[in-house]
Amino acid sequence: MSTVLEVKNIEKYYGNKSNLTKAIDGISFNVAEGEFVGIMGASGSGKTTLLNCISTIDRVTAGKIIINNKDITKLRENHLNKFRREELGFIFQDFNLLDTLTAYENIALALTIQKVNPKEIDKRVKEVADKLGITEILDKYPYQISGGQKQRVASARAIITNPKIVLADEPTGALDSKSARQLLETFEHLNKNLGATILMVTHDAFTASYAERIIFIKDGKIFNELIKGEDTRKQFFEKIIEVQTLLGGDLNDVI
Repeated sequence: MSTVLEVKNIEKYYGNKSNLTKAIDGISFNVAEGEFVGIMGASGSGKTTLLNCISTIDRVTAGKIIINNKDITKLRENHLNKFRREELGFIFQDFNLLDTLTAYENIALALTIQKVNPKEIDKRVKEVADKLGITEILDKYPYQISGGQKQRVASARAIITNPKIVLADEPTGALDSKSARQLLETFEHLNKNLGATILMVTHDAFTASYAERIIFIKDGKIFNELIKGEDTRKQFFEKIIEVQTLLGGDLNDVI
């Protein structure tokens, strides 16, 4: 199985010489094609900074991040924009849907920007909508659909371009428990049936239990790693809770 993401000894500093903060301290790991990996850690651990660097929102101070054999730390801004559009899919906590566009138009937007043939766009939007169970809401606007439906529309938008990796930032944070479960089942479907490679930051052990591997970050370093293997989701959930306990702090505040 080929490697989609290589994070090589990255460091990230904020501030200046008199007040320097090391947000990431020598983190290295790989993600293979078709993996579903979660990243967890306490507030201020560096996991959001890590995701921001991988998503090209922020730049590393040292080290390399290689996605689909491209060292993104060396890409200039005009090439970064093209890279984001073509190689990355994003799923955010607050959905980031455009209120003035229908669900169909929100999903199709990335392909429209890429100047894909309209017939091909229509075919791909309808295919992904069918797979995610949102065909009946394609003509509705974001304010007309539920939070769970919005997040499935956002998921469809994230994978419509066949990105090398989907980056999810607290995807269940704004959802009720039923909608969260539906979204996580959607992620499982994206991963297992559609072959999507997913890297997800979450504070929630239940959400993390849907992943196949969890990387725990503490003080800017990798603290631990769990692999689901043959465990049931319940067994994996319990192991995640154990590591969270070792990380210390209020479990409800492990962000």
